[in-house]
Formats: sequence, C-alpha cells, structure tokens
Amino acid sequence: MADDDRIKVGAKIEPLRKTRACAECGRPSVREHYPFCSDRCRSLDLSRWLNGAYAIPVAEDETKASDEE
Repeated sequence: MADDDRIKVGAKIEPLRKTRACAECGRPSVREHYPFCSDRCRSLDLSRWLNGAYAIPVAEDETKASDEE
C-alpha cells in the first residue's frame, strides 16, 4: 500500500452531522451513539419506548363511529 492510500490518523474530517445536545442528558452527542452521548442514554431512551412512556395519545372521533352504524 502506498503512502497516499493510507488514512491519516488525526486528519481533520468534516462530520456528517452537526453535533447536537444529547436527547437524554444534554451533553454533546457522539457519532457512535447519535443523537445520544453514550450507550447508557441510548438504552434509557429505548427502555422508555418499550415500557410505553412515549405513547402517542389517540382521540377517537365520535362522528366517524356514528356514521358507520
């Protein structure tokens, strides 16, 4: 492999996304866990989704129910 083909360690690479605050704790997010700062924050958010804490409220429209009958 030629010297030109090697990846330079520490070279400045433009990030794919802008750094955002972690959705869980507010610290800067990291690429590996985006949009979270760590695996812990990502796991906490997933746990909330799986336990139903982030449920989307549904309001039943009574006018549609009466039209079908």
